[in-house]
Amino acid sequence: MNDSLTADASDFAARAAANQRRRRETLPGRYDFIVCGAGSSGSVVARRLAENPAVQVLLIEAGGSDEVASVMDPAAWPANLGGATDWGFVAEPNPHLHGRALPMSMGKVLGGGSSINVMVWARGHRNDWDGLAEATGDDTWGYESVSGIFRDIENWQGRPDPRHRGSGGPVHVQPSPNPGPAALALLAAAQHNGIPTYDSQNGAMMEGEGGCALTDVLIRNGKRHSIFRAFTYPYLDRPNLTLLTGTHVARVVVERGRAVGVEAIHDGKPLRLDAAREVVLSLGAFQTPAVLLRSGIGEETELRRHGIPVVQHLPGVGRNLQDHVAFPCIWEYREPIAPRNSGSEATLHWKSASSLKNPDLLLCQLEFPVASVEMAQRGLPPHGWTMFAGLGLPKSRGRVTLRSADPLAPPRLELNHLSDPDDMRAALACVELCRALGNSASFAPLAAREAMPGKLSAEEMDRFVRDAAVTYWHPTCSARMGYDEMSVVDCRLRVYGVEGLRVADGSVLRRITTGNTMAPCVLVGEKAARAIVAQHDLASQREEHSLAASG
Repeated sequence: MNDSLTADASDFAARAAANQRRRRETLPGRYDFIVCGAGSSGSVVARRLAENPAVQVLLIEAGGSDEVASVMDPAAWPANLGGATDWGFVAEPNPHLHGRALPMSMGKVLGGGSSINVMVWARGHRNDWDGLAEATGDDTWGYESVSGIFRDIENWQGRPDPRHRGSGGPVHVQPSPNPGPAALALLAAAQHNGIPTYDSQNGAMMEGEGGCALTDVLIRNGKRHSIFRAFTYPYLDRPNLTLLTGTHVARVVVERGRAVGVEAIHDGKPLRLDAAREVVLSLGAFQTPAVLLRSGIGEETELRRHGIPVVQHLPGVGRNLQDHVAFPCIWEYREPIAPRNSGSEATLHWKSASSLKNPDLLLCQLEFPVASVEMAQRGLPPHGWTMFAGLGLPKSRGRVTLRSADPLAPPRLELNHLSDPDDMRAALACVELCRALGNSASFAPLAAREAMPGKLSAEEMDRFVRDAAVTYWHPTCSARMGYDEMSVVDCRLRVYGVEGLRVADGSVLRRITTGNTMAPCVLVGEKAARAIVAQHDLASQREEHSLAASG
């Protein structure tokens, strides 16, 4: 970055900080729209609404600034896990994982998960979106439609592919630059095992059986390019956008069947904020159902158990929770090789059985050894790489419930990984695929030995899978869209039975997407924003405001 660009960036940062300081000092208490959560979906919604200068938008975030090294440095993301930018959730002990309770790291910082994750941009498989369109009867959620939206929001830096990729959008996406030898070895190993390779993991690769490619990442000028940085940050100097950090949403205030604002805790003190038009919950698959429940929206028995008055009986709130589960397989390097970029430069989507038409397995290769606590206690090699392989389409389902009505109490998370027998069968196939790849001739120049799992008996492999299982940190689907009795929102993401309340995050998906979930959450945010703009006729209001200002 040259000196003039650096100066421009510094000038904008100072201007934005001053503007937001003024906004916070004179909180009016009433806005047109309140967006709760500055993560991968909420950052999009807030930006799109603030594009209309006549609309006052409040964006609430429980975490703080993203100006920290572990966020901005792409290689430092593991330091976020368990740190100040992490909610530090822990799931309930799972009998299917030998009673283990998995840590569930979620971003508590501007950008949410997009500020602490591995920066993988994975748009999902054609079947994910066409299946959603079929289940909801809404073609705008189908693959061709959402592909057009992805092209609109992307600024693709790789080999031109006009059919699949866009340019000029706010999201700077590139293939992992100058990939390391382990990433290149995975591409070669995939070909050796009959798995096709592609220029990109998004596009043709995810329209059929799957394949292997270098990872698409959100890294720009050597720094993390979070969704907050892509969408919201450039608008922080606007007088109609207020960002309130350090603010925990307690509940949505509903009066006569309409959401009229939120009650929050800001710097330890209660705060009431009103919304003239809508409240949008973009708090993620754990916090969104928890806030709905604390607001009296959910299953009646659950609400009454905590003494919460029933506002709207919606039994699907917190149900249908899904997550990708992984089983790290590790090899030791012959000689140490430093990780490059984010340390995750190649990805693979393939099938657990040859009879399948679409991929159901997900692999992101990590260029350092990582394992569950239980497996790490058995000893990790001092230097090596990990095939972080897991289930792309798990059948197991979990649930989010409340521990109490206390807004600061973390929700109760029952993940139920591997509770469905089909998931265990797929997991075993997944580990065997990893072993075939890692022990192929393509990795021979790099590998000193297979550190885990190695060749095991059927009983030992079953034990390994259950002890090795860890989360991909992709919780979704806990407030699903649709029209059945367990749906929480309609196809425009409006909460049933409560006017002026919408959900815009990964919890609205009916089934988890086949790959990493950041890009689908951005898509959900964009879809929600377009629905809000259309419902409130904000596009024409923006034009009228512009004409008045110029006249």
